[in-house]
Amino acid sequence: MRNTAGELGRNQGAERNDSARTLLTLAVRDYGDGDEGFTAGIDEQLDVVAEWWSSPVAAAGFHQIPAPTLTGRAHVEDFLRTHRVREMTGEALVLFITGHGVAGSRTHFLELPDSERGRHLNTSVRTTDLITAALDSHAENVLVIVNTCYAGKISGEIDDLIEDIRAERRNSCQLDVLVTCGHDRPVQVRRFSTLLRGAFERLRTTAGITTPHLRVIDLMSEFERGLSPADRKKHRLHRVVDGSGVLAPTPCIPNPGYRRVREATGADGRHRSTPAGDYWLDRATGRTQDQDPGWYFRGREDLNRSIAAFLSPARARGVLLVTGSAGSGKSAVLARAVVLSDPAFRDDPLCKTALDLSASDTVPATGSITGAVLARHRGAAQLAHDILVALGETPRRVRSTEDPVVEAVQQILAALRDREEAVTLVIDGLDEADERQRIIEDVLAPLNEFCAPRLEQVPVPRPDGGPFAAPEPGLRLLIGVRSSRPLSEPSVELAEEEQGPNEALKAVFPTAEEQRTDDEASEKDIAEYLHALICEGGGHRESAEEAAGLVAPVVWPSFIDARIAGEQLRSAEDPAAVARQPEWQRMLNNGTEGLLKRDLVLVEADGLPSEVALALLRASAFAGGAGIPWSTIWPQMARVMLGETLPDWDEMITKLLKSRLNGYLAHDHEDDRRVYRPAHETLAEALRDAGTDWLDRGGAA
Repeated sequence: MRNTAGELGRNQGAERNDSARTLLTLAVRDYGDGDEGFTAGIDEQLDVVAEWWSSPVAAAGFHQIPAPTLTGRAHVEDFLRTHRVREMTGEALVLFITGHGVAGSRTHFLELPDSERGRHLNTSVRTTDLITAALDSHAENVLVIVNTCYAGKISGEIDDLIEDIRAERRNSCQLDVLVTCGHDRPVQVRRFSTLLRGAFERLRTTAGITTPHLRVIDLMSEFERGLSPADRKKHRLHRVVDGSGVLAPTPCIPNPGYRRVREATGADGRHRSTPAGDYWLDRATGRTQDQDPGWYFRGREDLNRSIAAFLSPARARGVLLVTGSAGSGKSAVLARAVVLSDPAFRDDPLCKTALDLSASDTVPATGSITGAVLARHRGAAQLAHDILVALGETPRRVRSTEDPVVEAVQQILAALRDREEAVTLVIDGLDEADERQRIIEDVLAPLNEFCAPRLEQVPVPRPDGGPFAAPEPGLRLLIGVRSSRPLSEPSVELAEEEQGPNEALKAVFPTAEEQRTDDEASEKDIAEYLHALICEGGGHRESAEEAAGLVAPVVWPSFIDARIAGEQLRSAEDPAAVARQPEWQRMLNNGTEGLLKRDLVLVEADGLPSEVALALLRASAFAGGAGIPWSTIWPQMARVMLGETLPDWDEMITKLLKSRLNGYLAHDHEDDRRVYRPAHETLAEALRDAGTDWLDRGGAA
């Protein structure tokens, strides 16, 4: 995980810090012509730039050098000399230039209050002189933004000047220059601040970009979204110098929407999970909202004890299948093991609470899990790639003539053979993978040589005649996979899609052990979970136990239904009274469908129409991969689901994520975007069913 702390400590004239990031602003505010609107517009620009470049990111922030008072050319030259701009070092340098611009025959000038008409060569400043002072400095990455009239005029000049920067710097550093208008267009002084503020807000909320820094194209596209189609050609940002590494984020642009993501690690403290640690924490805690500070996981002592024993130092090899019917808590059990065994989480107050609640023999040893991956909607090549990352390996580049699955598996096997310590991998959601059969046969089956128990430990002689080497270490696989509950009548056959993955895994790993999450004892576990969710989450100590006792037998063996029901009850004044209501009991008997129907009615009190909320949820259910990104995609898909246009879809999504319906969603990261999907695959399947009448208000009232 990148360090989130750090001090810049660059002072005027002081020794430079090679990791420094600096923001310079050259702004001409007052031309002495009494135009207070212009001065106010410049101040608005400086305010939004200052706010943006003070946004918290994953590394040190920007040191902002205050904009000087500029009246004459000498003031500009003094500023460049005092701050040694041409000699500046550091990781990132951003220069923002704003004021009146003047286009000469072949040159663009920044006009100053003391500039004389017709004498711009001596009384104004060539804008390219300011730009090249930054570009030809020693800073590793440079971004210059010019917001003046006719700024596009710079393009021809800078093309010639950029060639005078040494080739080594041009090729190794990212140097970018943006201008706000074409060569023949003026700018409106307040337009830039309005558009930049809009881009800032979208990147902070709807864009969902998860990297700590942005690409230049990200800034340009979000800026352009604030323009009408007619104005885009006139007022969009133009890139007149295109730095190397175009597709990579630049340290020059902090992402105002960046959220620090908790990462799971291995015993060595390195990143070892896909997806990020927030996924495992959400599942392990049993919380209904991602900002909920509670730990509600309860019960499952025997199951947790078996997993802890499987992960103990006494076991070096083996396969343990954690299986059960849909929604029965498989992911929660696996996630608890991932989180409580992880050094990065165990010191967290939330996990300390969990440790205090748990018997010592139900807690896996610290560092006992090497890596954890999620198979949901992953193909064979993608999952093999994730396993390599979990092992701390760098996947090799695959040629077009090679099979990426075969190549990745060979690299996995080589990595396992080179290990001097036991390796433990957690694979969750295998039944939800896109290529289950190939994953089982081509990715997992070859691992059996490391999982199968050895009949005897035979020392291996060393070629050099030295002491015998210990046998090669083994592999422990902890796999979560759905299966139907065993039927009391053996003559009744299970559906193939229900028994397939679990039975196929047993065929590949004949010595695999199995633990179920949906046996009769789990009803008591559901009651304990509900009691914690209602009592600790809502403070209803008097009626929480009665409510949990009424709900658990109805929802068993589904923890997902228990979670949704608990979320509804914890917000009630008297949970037991609600749970006793015949109407609520009928709704509860319909499982997830009945619970969601009720919430779709109640959410209208939050200003979110039921049909709009349903369209948004259904759009997330139809999204492929890890989920649906907000940006422009979620609104477009929801509009198709709804069949009509609303004035502000972003506002509707904001209300959805703040409402009780947020508990029906999980979030993840894909392609550097925050994405959303239904909290469980069974819920996604229900939402994709076109035959369900979700807005049956009469039945859910």
